[in-house]
Amino acid sequence: MEKTWVLIANSERAYCFERAGSNHSLTQLADFTHRHQRLSDKAREGDLTGAAGKGHGRTAHAGTQFEPHTETHAKERAAFARQIASYINDGVAQKLCTSIVLIVTSPMLGELRSCLDVAAKKLLHASAVGDLTGFAGAELKSRVDSAIQSSGGKS
Repeated sequence: MEKTWVLIANSERAYCFERAGSNHSLTQLADFTHRHQRLSDKAREGDLTGAAGKGHGRTAHAGTQFEPHTETHAKERAAFARQIASYINDGVAQKLCTSIVLIVTSPMLGELRSCLDVAAKKLLHASAVGDLTGFAGAELKSRVDSAIQSSGGKS
């Protein structure tokens, strides 16, 4: 029996569903929430990741060397993508699914795909850009079916 995992995500919420049966019903397997509170606490303490740092360059003369700037939100999004991808990679390794569908917002889709291991990428059946995290029940099922069809994946 085919077990398709459908991941629906944006940069703050993600849900993993199993799509099974002849009616393609969705059963929720996991719910991820990205907490931005850590970021707010660090900002108040002045401990921002990616802040400029002083140092000496390779020439060993006095000067200022800055770390490449990476937007803090991009780092947080990448960490969230790694968390979700780890769940998917583990499921693939345990043979809990036979195919994967990603319906994810644009910035997260790139992050997530880069974090999937080779085995998970081989099971990637379809992907679509969109945010379906606000939908549930029959409306969610309908939108998932439409996204899979429009992305060229099998329904």
